[in-house]
Amino acid sequence: MMEIEIMIVGLNHDTAPLEVREKVAFDRASLADALDRLARLPSVREGVILSTCNRVEVVAAAAERAAFQEIETFLKERDSAQDHRDWGEHLYYYSGVEAVRHLFRVASSLDSMVLGEPQILGQLKDYYVTAQRAGTVGAILHRLFHRSFSVAKRVRSETLVGSGAVSVSSVAVELARRIFDRLEDKTVMLIGAGKIGELVVRHLQKSGVQSLMISNRTFERAVELAAEIPGSPIRFEDYPRYLKLADVVIGSTGSPRVLLEAETVEAVLRERKHRPMFFIDLGVPRNFDPRIHQIDNAYLYNIDDLKEVAAENLGERSGEARKADQIVDEEVASFVGWLNSLDHVPTIVALREKLEAIRKGELEKSLGSSLKGLSETERQALEDMTSAIVNKILHAPVTRLKGKKGEGEETVYAEALKKLFDLDKE
Repeated sequence: MMEIEIMIVGLNHDTAPLEVREKVAFDRASLADALDRLARLPSVREGVILSTCNRVEVVAAAAERAAFQEIETFLKERDSAQDHRDWGEHLYYYSGVEAVRHLFRVASSLDSMVLGEPQILGQLKDYYVTAQRAGTVGAILHRLFHRSFSVAKRVRSETLVGSGAVSVSSVAVELARRIFDRLEDKTVMLIGAGKIGELVVRHLQKSGVQSLMISNRTFERAVELAAEIPGSPIRFEDYPRYLKLADVVIGSTGSPRVLLEAETVEAVLRERKHRPMFFIDLGVPRNFDPRIHQIDNAYLYNIDDLKEVAAENLGERSGEARKADQIVDEEVASFVGWLNSLDHVPTIVALREKLEAIRKGELEKSLGSSLKGLSETERQALEDMTSAIVNKILHAPVTRLKGKKGEGEETVYAEALKKLFDLDKE
């Protein structure tokens, strides 16, 4: 039996700049096809793809170490420019215990750009469900992801990591405050009614913003969100005409290309008589032309720029993060114990089959001779009694074989059982 190992290959906001992450990002439309290609890699048995504004990762249950190279190539194929000279310094590789720990920390928002940010758990669940529907999740990743959800819940309930935590959306609002003296008289345009963009808008409204325009490719979604917040819905093809009214423009779409060019912004600023405009680009790939930042009175911030502000707001939550990491370590030990017990399943099955064969053989022999005259009720009672005896005999060795990894004894017991009961021969 070939041993299956959990592996993670990816990059995030700490290891790769935005211009690298956006080359690798998976949009929702291409995810099903990407999962299918991932599952066809020779060494991969199960797989989930995570692709958020801060990270792109492949989580896999794989049969060989060659999976690292296969998954790396799979990710590099996302870069249409095929310029992989600097990729080595951006990618990270985790396997076994470290892979489990990494995913548990991601789910618990301990590996986020903003410590304690709640959105990551919802994103993790979405990508897990997508992979499940695509048929690329099996028993191992099913258990791994569900345990990660439980770990995140435990961290939330037992620590203050998420208490008063800043989020990407609240950081964006803080940046807006740095640009404008007051927000009450400012007009905001949201391009793309995604979850994060919606959160930014809601935070801006709490900060006093009264005027809001919402544009989305699906106009019905713009109408729906505008009714909730409230605001004014704008058809996607019409938003350029309304840019001159906006003081703050937020891009939060899944578009694979730039939507707003620097030349358009220059023209809009002339119409506005060069009154300042603040652009928040939450897209990965980016929604706004990076050259906008070079234009006078245009202030452009992308998802990586928010990281610096988030670091300033870390504060006392760093102490809570240490408590959370202790919880993660406990949960990792528990999960890895279960995972490694799978290595001894063939031994457990073989031992049970051997004892069951002996039980049935001896029972049939006795029922055919000395116990031939037993009634059906008596035969069933004898069947139940001998089955119970076998189960009691098996209880101690099976419990030992399911011991936690690190004790080292379970492997010794497995080898001893194979020799004592001639299980290898069978």
